[in-house]
Amino acid sequence: RPDLAAALRELRSQYEALAARNLQAAEDWYRARCARLHERAARSQEAVRASRREAGECRRQLQARLAEMESLRGAHQSLERQLQELEERHSAEAAGLQDTIGQLEDDLRNTKNEMARHLKEYQDLLNVKMALDIEIAAYRKLLEGEENLFSTGNIGLSALNPLPNPTYSFQPRGFGSST
Repeated sequence: RPDLAAALRELRSQYEALAARNLQAAEDWYRARCARLHERAARSQEAVRASRREAGECRRQLQARLAEMESLRGAHQSLERQLQELEERHSAEAAGLQDTIGQLEDDLRNTKNEMARHLKEYQDLLNVKMALDIEIAAYRKLLEGEENLFSTGNIGLSALNPLPNPTYSFQPRGFGSST
């Protein structure tokens, strides 16, 4: 008869050795797994910290860009107002200049009309002068003829002029009464 108790003890010792090895392997596996998880958690925490730092930096940059955008928006609105004011001022100046041009054109028209009137009056006066020059020349010729007659014939002036008080009047033909 084999010794069952010894075989059981031996089996038990093999089983306990196997269980101890399995326990040791499980603990090693558990420790390795925990170490990897702790390492992964540490990397994840570092990644989270880096992401938070990056998010914070992005937030600061976003706030800086927003502030810059607001500043630029204010400058843009200010420039738009200035541009609108300049356009209004220039349109008002242009309207004023158009009024001035209109007045100057009216003045020029009036001056041209006045010059035309003066030129017509001058032409009328020139025509009258020429007519008077012609009459003066005719009277000169008549006077020269009478002087020649007096010097040659000794005829008295009273014999040539039967009127006691002679008056001469000149009425130019074809001229208006405005002169």
